[in-house]
Amino acid sequence: MRTKLLLVLTLLSPLPAQSVPVVPNFSQGSMTSRTEQKTKVSEVILSTDYATGWQYTVTGTNVQPTGGSLTPGTEDITHKIDGQTYKWKGLNLNQKPNWSIVTPGGGFQFSESYSGPGLSNVTQVIRDTEIESITETTSVFQQ
Repeated sequence: MRTKLLLVLTLLSPLPAQSVPVVPNFSQGSMTSRTEQKTKVSEVILSTDYATGWQYTVTGTNVQPTGGSLTPGTEDITHKIDGQTYKWKGLNLNQKPNWSIVTPGGGFQFSESYSGPGLSNVTQVIRDTEIESITETTSVFQQ
């Protein structure tokens, strides 16, 4: 009976763990990774500028206004551009003054300019950009 008990206790007791040594198959090596990426970017940039007001300028010597007002009224101006309707206030050219020479036969200078509202500038930029990127990585290892 004693032998059976000793046999049962021996079977139930844990055995010491045994390890197997790991021996690598290599002594050195390297690994190379290459990534190539190509990207094409197409852009269309459209910029439209509008003058929303007006400017009336008169300069000169030996001239004076006759009739009309030095502060003429405005009128509604409507433009249709690319299917869109735009409305601004512009100078009423029927109310601006006329100009005459003060001293007939004398020297004079006169300049009159009017810049009204509306489309003033359109800029269109079409640009294609190709980007190529190459990345190479090399890892070297040894035991």
